[in-house]
Amino acid sequence: MASYRRIHIEISNICNLQCSFCPEVERDKKTMSPEDFAAIAEQLPGTVDEICLHLMGEPLLHPQLATILEICETFALPVNLTSNAILLHGARRALLLKPIIRQVNFSIHAFEANFGSEGVGPYFEKILRFIMEAEQLRPDLYINLRLWDLADPAAESAANRELRERLEAAFEKPIRSEDIDLRRKKNLQLRGRIYVHFDSRFVWPSLEQPLRSQTGFCHGLGNHFGIHADGTVVPCCLDKEAALALGNVFEEKLESILKGPRAEAMRSGFARGELVEDLCQRCDFVRRFDRKARRLAQGYRDTVSKAPRPEL
Repeated sequence: MASYRRIHIEISNICNLQCSFCPEVERDKKTMSPEDFAAIAEQLPGTVDEICLHLMGEPLLHPQLATILEICETFALPVNLTSNAILLHGARRALLLKPIIRQVNFSIHAFEANFGSEGVGPYFEKILRFIMEAEQLRPDLYINLRLWDLADPAAESAANRELRERLEAAFEKPIRSEDIDLRRKKNLQLRGRIYVHFDSRFVWPSLEQPLRSQTGFCHGLGNHFGIHADGTVVPCCLDKEAALALGNVFEEKLESILKGPRAEAMRSGFARGELVEDLCQRCDFVRRFDRKARRLAQGYRDTVSKAPRPEL
């Protein structure tokens, strides 16, 4: 099986918040059992660089997260975990300091989306205490603070502005609006392995969206893929409703699924700058890769034009 940078495993599609930029899951609510997770994990060594315990849902809600992490330790699978940080306390907080966790991402834009009228102080201080503890106990841990709802940095919300100002004060690092360039550099190092990451909102792909283009490129099935809580394998971390279901890992080996005809057709299409699936043709996120898609499409056309023609 090919090597992938990461796999997104949705250990639960249940969330404790409802953000305006993150649509509600329409699938049946589901939490993956440790036994099912282990059945997936045993197929992954040598195949993926890390596991992202997130596709939809809040991973800190999983009642057996400690066991999930122990399974990752058993199979030596580094963990990348994304959380809204609401449950960052007690035993859950301690779990995020386990050595098997390589990176923690806090989606701090979730605060404004759910508690915009409240003060961000207690929320921010909770995250800051965790960062300071991690710097002492886990200096090798990457911590990424995400502000991913910036349509226009000059028009950011009051809550996000306060979060940014508190970050500036805590890390003695200026974060000026004019320095935020969402087209070129989105990461800003605060200190050591602590970063703030800026990005804009995007429209989640849906079959109800209008057709955008049949030309495009995506990193799905190139450097990542995902597995939903019920075992459905999907090519992309944005396929939240499994519109592009490739198979089910509890019914078929993962290697076979990723080599299946639908997966191969998508992968081949991306390689020539073509979107073969209906959902991909309606995805706005792939717009970010349009320049690469044009290069791939032109390269494919050039290759075809230079191919020797059969004699008649």
